[in-house]
Amino acid sequence: MCGQVKLRVSKPPVITGACHCTGCQKLSASAFSLTAIIPADGVEVIGQTAIGALHGESKYEYCPNCLNWLLTRPAGMPFANVRPTMFDVPAWSTPFMETCVEERLPWARTSAKHSFPKYPAADQYGPLMAEYAAQAG
Repeated sequence: MCGQVKLRVSKPPVITGACHCTGCQKLSASAFSLTAIIPADGVEVIGQTAIGALHGESKYEYCPNCLNWLLTRPAGMPFANVRPTMFDVPAWSTPFMETCVEERLPWARTSAKHSFPKYPAADQYGPLMAEYAAQAG
């Protein structure tokens, strides 16, 4: 955003989503947050980030200058959840799935193909990613 921290992404998302949890609503100052889930080795941070919004073991990384939320590194996962609206790839901002819909604001709707009350079960991610890859094509 301000340019003090830059992200270099060398791999496409394995899936995109919108999270309706109240934590994401507060962090994004919106009805939901958008995310592009990218393999961790496909995301390079150039510059120093600040860690904030501590929630469990996940790391929420911000620009220390403008305080924009850049990405989240979920604990124990080989992915980085990047805020896709920072990139010039509009498709990366289109949510393929939406999570925590039980916390969704009553008027908030997306075009996501898949909706989950909380999060998909671990065994659902493989088929979801395969379907996303096939349609992203």
